[in-house]
Amino acid sequence: MTTTPNPATTLHAFIAELPKAELHVHHVGSASPRIVSELAARHPDSKVPTDPEALVDYFTFTDFAHFIDVYLSVVDLIRTPEDVRLLTFEVARDLARQQVRYAELTITPFSSTRRGIDERAFMEAIEDARKAAESEFGTVLRWCFDIPGEAGLEAAEETTRLATDDRLRPEGLVSFGLGGPEIGVPRPQFKPYFDQAIAAGLHSVPHAGETTGPETVWDALTHLRAERIGHGTHSFQDPKLLAHLAEHRIPLEVCPTSNIATRAVRTLDEHPIKEFVKAGIVVTINSDDPPMFGTDLNTEYAVAARLLDLDEHGLAELAKAAVDASFLDEPGKSRIKDEIDTYTATWLAP
Repeated sequence: MTTTPNPATTLHAFIAELPKAELHVHHVGSASPRIVSELAARHPDSKVPTDPEALVDYFTFTDFAHFIDVYLSVVDLIRTPEDVRLLTFEVARDLARQQVRYAELTITPFSSTRRGIDERAFMEAIEDARKAAESEFGTVLRWCFDIPGEAGLEAAEETTRLATDDRLRPEGLVSFGLGGPEIGVPRPQFKPYFDQAIAAGLHSVPHAGETTGPETVWDALTHLRAERIGHGTHSFQDPKLLAHLAEHRIPLEVCPTSNIATRAVRTLDEHPIKEFVKAGIVVTINSDDPPMFGTDLNTEYAVAARLLDLDEHGLAELAKAAVDASFLDEPGKSRIKDEIDTYTATWLAP
């Protein structure tokens, strides 16, 4: 008897080997349970569990504020340049397993330097891991240095210095961001720091509209000159904003499972990604803090396929949209998009 293949299973298999780019994924937030438990064992004074199974419960969040508390407890495990190097290289390994050819990893150097890691040693650690990962896995990493918004203007000043000082700025740095909680952290106050970063040749990619309304996205566009928006989840509440994002081809870095885990959106079926696509906005699919949210990039593509009713061609276009929205050079973009097209054609060949 001939068995008809399950379309969902077939699509998952296609996604698993589809070449991809990831544009919104956090350095510390990408630490797998294996790495978190190893780091926790290195630093037994931490409250973070050393048992990978116990981390499942530890990474169950009640709201966004709780998520930030847990996230910062993992940040506190990164105490030495060796910790930084281990984390960075292992994150690249996990990305490579998902066929991620290029990733812009959001790094918060202030969180490490204020904990006593020498700034030059920090830069050397991430660069050494970047080069080793590209050599061993073929995955190209670039950095986004972001301001932890909850730490205020002191963090903004320090992050800007680390990102723009030619004696410190790492070769892989391409962009400048703003993360952390949005409530009580207005975007306009960070304008001078983004102006400096942009003048130094960095791209502007702040988080906005994740847990607040569309006015935060407008602030990111107006004051921070955002070229992409991290999340932008609540942009759907303002039709004028949707039209602006579509007209100016400003991509949204959409992270569906993250939005559910942090309670920014109640359920996946209520996620506004369909409205973004309907409005003509460039949408990229990302995993944010994948192990903390029990997901990975392949899972996020499967979620997008369901929410947007995509087949293999649609998923390939989604993957190419992320490549186009990246800050990779044009030859690099062409190479990955050609690989996506070749893979898709081969997969669908009779």
